[in-house]
Amino acid sequence: MTGRPRAFDLEDGLERAMHVFWRHGYEGTALSDLTAAMGINRPSLYAAYGNKEALFRQCLDHYHRGPARHVREALDEPTGRAVAEHLLRGTVAAVTHEESPGCLLVHGALATGEGSAAVRADTAARRAEGRTALRARLEQAAEAGELAPGADPAVLADYLTTLTHGLAVRASDGTPAEQLHHIVDFALSTFPAA
Repeated sequence: MTGRPRAFDLEDGLERAMHVFWRHGYEGTALSDLTAAMGINRPSLYAAYGNKEALFRQCLDHYHRGPARHVREALDEPTGRAVAEHLLRGTVAAVTHEESPGCLLVHGALATGEGSAAVRADTAARRAEGRTALRARLEQAAEAGELAPGADPAVLADYLTTLTHGLAVRASDGTPAEQLHHIVDFALSTFPAA
């Protein structure tokens, strides 16, 4: 005997859950918030996504395929400076979106207690993976002669990553996109291009 087929779309559910986590953070989000936003009951949530932690991780994956895809796309730019510009401008566009200011990966699990250590560790690992990928791409740029002599791709990757996180925090505080673009303009004016 088989159960009744699902009457909801899994991707739509992830999109709705992602926005709830984005607004309230991991710990600030109650299961009742999720089920209300997703239009499903708890048993359906558990059957489709697992527990709250599993759902949050799936939402992070969904976030990287959607609102944060600019991070992955930036790595495909032809030069190191173009990588930086795509990353920073894409960050401003993503973090100043009216429905979801800030960055899910930055804000989603920073303010968590001991009970959420696994979620905090997961988001930290994801941020580190992004930084590592950026460093590898900037190392390619250095090998191609696109960076000024002495420019350290690892330090540059740390700088750009820290800047993206700062842009997200400022956006969540209400800083308008225009002001954030001025910060990006300054950062790009200091980019160590050859």
